[in-house]
Amino acid sequence: MSPDGRHRSLRRRRWLERFLDGWAIYRRNPLGWIGLGLLALFALMAAASFVPPLIDPMYHPMAGVDPEITSSMGPSLRHWLGTDFMGRDIFSQLLAGARVAFLVGISAAFMSVAVGTAVGITSGYLGGLADTLLMRLADMVMVMPALLVVLILAALFGQLNIWTVVLIIALFRWPGVARVIRAQTLTLKHRPFIEAVRVAGASHRRILLRHILPNVLPLSFLYMTFRVTSAIMIEAGLAFLGFGDSTTVSWGMMLQWVWKTGHMFKAPYWLLPPGLCISLITLAFYLLGQAMEEVLDPRLRKEEGGVG
Repeated sequence: MSPDGRHRSLRRRRWLERFLDGWAIYRRNPLGWIGLGLLALFALMAAASFVPPLIDPMYHPMAGVDPEITSSMGPSLRHWLGTDFMGRDIFSQLLAGARVAFLVGISAAFMSVAVGTAVGITSGYLGGLADTLLMRLADMVMVMPALLVVLILAALFGQLNIWTVVLIIALFRWPGVARVIRAQTLTLKHRPFIEAVRVAGASHRRILLRHILPNVLPLSFLYMTFRVTSAIMIEAGLAFLGFGDSTTVSWGMMLQWVWKTGHMFKAPYWLLPPGLCISLITLAFYLLGQAMEEVLDPRLRKEEGGVG
């Protein structure tokens, strides 16, 4: 095997060892298991969202209407969670909302963390004028009123589709990640192993991609879990205020329909399910992030065995 092949094999083995060590710490955390369990439940709901329309077009979350029902009705064997003001099945809408929550949360979080990580690494490694310009840009984006920008965009372009909402969330959520990754990069670039590869003649690109990026990715993943909760809450808020995608069924849109039709205090079977789902899925990602933080930060781990 060539020296490069041995080096790659050794790096993969170290990554595997770090993953197994982290998993051993994670699985001892009951909050992490609760978070994974809730996420598995919502993932199952998202996967099941494709089934009701196949069983009967009446159960399509947006276009399906029960011909025998023309208004909101409570739970029954035909409609487990009841129907909305048009006779559409609430359970089907709830399943479709899980799919949208995963789509919006993970997409927006991934884009914001990817941009924040790239900006943070570049800023921390290059320093100087590039660092100043990138951090001032992050400061400007951080203080911009996101809701006001959304209002202006909605006034200019009309109803925002789901991908526009995802992009807006990502554009406003990367500065915090960039600052954290920059601080981590500043500490890494002065470590002895970075100095050693620099003296050995490694290019800046190789140092960034092969040595600094792998060391900040776990921190980026941790912040991604927290950004998912933020993205889901923002999308739900925008949909409730009327700036979401009216052609997509989301939990925030369900709450808007409850409010606009005057059923907020009349139909708890319609109001509570989307509200509880928003709370539980954000709790799931929060618990996942808390457990991951304990894996990455040894200071947060509980002492075992007591004091001798």
